[in-house]
Amino acid sequence: MSVFLTYILLGISLSAPVGPINAAQIDKGIRFGFMNAWLLGVGAMLADMVFMLMIFFGIANWVDTPLVQTFLWSFGFFVLCYTGVESILKSSPPPASSELTRRESPNRSLLSGFLLAISNPLNILFWLGIYGSMLAQVSQQYENLQLLLYSSGIFVGILIWDASMAALSSGAKRVVRPKVLQSISVLSGLILILFGLYFGFQAAQLLLA
Repeated sequence: MSVFLTYILLGISLSAPVGPINAAQIDKGIRFGFMNAWLLGVGAMLADMVFMLMIFFGIANWVDTPLVQTFLWSFGFFVLCYTGVESILKSSPPPASSELTRRESPNRSLLSGFLLAISNPLNILFWLGIYGSMLAQVSQQYENLQLLLYSSGIFVGILIWDASMAALSSGAKRVVRPKVLQSISVLSGLILILFGLYFGFQAAQLLLA
């Protein structure tokens, strides 16, 4: 049980640093509420699961090829910049009469989270560095089935963090003034665009190398 709890804490610590997913979750929670923000986090977690399985089954080496890396950086640039610009453009609070019509489908939030995470090459490198090294360390002590079971603790931790972020961002909508919420949404969009520009810079470097 102590090993499983360690993996849960790892999942929380992996989710905590400020990045595109947290910024997008804050924006979704402010604009659409708890469920959309949480589902965006779940979508990102599904992408993390893809990365984890790739590393677990030893098929992650293909991401080292320049062609694949260029595609990933370019795709990340497009997804993050598009999401950031959308966040800024839609940051203005609507009139009270239109509040009930202001919704986003759960499937779209789920897909947004998945695309944000799967298109982030830093996610791949992060999982290669953290999970890959951890797997190499403990693979001699446990069977594959045990490793998968313990690894699921990482996603329990991610889900706990996602629920906390979704609750905080959607709760802020009730207690924080609209102008402040609008500023937070714009700031979240700017963070996404900055990450996107960084990805675009990396893609350009690979293309010009």
